[in-house]
Amino acid sequence: MRPIRHAYRQFSTSAYRAMKIVPVPVREDNYAYLLIDEPSNKATAVDVFDVKKVADKAKELGVEIVAALTTHHHLDHSGGNKEFASRFPNAPIYGGSDKVPALTNLVKDKDEFTLGENIKVKCMATPCHTQDSICYHITDEVNKGHPGGVLTGDTLFIAGCGRFFEGTGEEMIAALSYLGTLPDDTIVYNGHEYTAGSAAFGKHVDPGNAGLKRLAGILASNKQLTGLTTIGDEKEWNVFMRLDTEAVRKATGATSATPPSKVMDALREAKNNYRG
Repeated sequence: MRPIRHAYRQFSTSAYRAMKIVPVPVREDNYAYLLIDEPSNKATAVDVFDVKKVADKAKELGVEIVAALTTHHHLDHSGGNKEFASRFPNAPIYGGSDKVPALTNLVKDKDEFTLGENIKVKCMATPCHTQDSICYHITDEVNKGHPGGVLTGDTLFIAGCGRFFEGTGEEMIAALSYLGTLPDDTIVYNGHEYTAGSAAFGKHVDPGNAGLKRLAGILASNKQLTGLTTIGDEKEWNVFMRLDTEAVRKATGATSATPPSKVMDALREAKNNYRG
């Protein structure tokens, strides 16, 4: 069995790293984040819902909030944007459509920009959960050898994916495949702490998966899993990224003639109805 490797995956506060990502739990299971450029002490808030919690964390860390990223327009991710704009009037708010409240900077697939002095952001359009879903691949200029992290909103969860509220199974396949093109060591920062339920469903579908056994060990020792796993891990244990495996095809009743989009639709429906 592979060792449980996760401590090193967090971006460090070392002088050799320019970027630090701090999760800020909000609501029952949502994650907001502070994306910190350490040399400048400037921070970008991600998926602001509870502005006070995010601002208080920034104050605690001694950083200045200068921008906001929004992964999609759903209220639990963008509901604090108007208050944020009022409290930080000079801070741009990035997002994928004009459905994002208080939007100032509309972004599209493959757009790139810099936050602070050293943090590079590349936008990855992943329409399905919503049509304006944007994942943000973030790297830093100081530690160029590190593949960085990806803020996945409600597109990719640890061992799971978001519901297809505005899209199709075919679109989710495209979205997850797109994220799968990132380097395997890219750290995943997702929008909700759904890992326990996703892992249970994954085990139900693919009980022999060694990656899911490893994930169970990580779950047993951590309440907050965002930032502890990678894109490579997802390829190993996420059933929604493993549609061509025998276990997934059997669980969805797929035959050799069943197209991948139908397998994805059936798998998502099974997850929706799973009570474990």
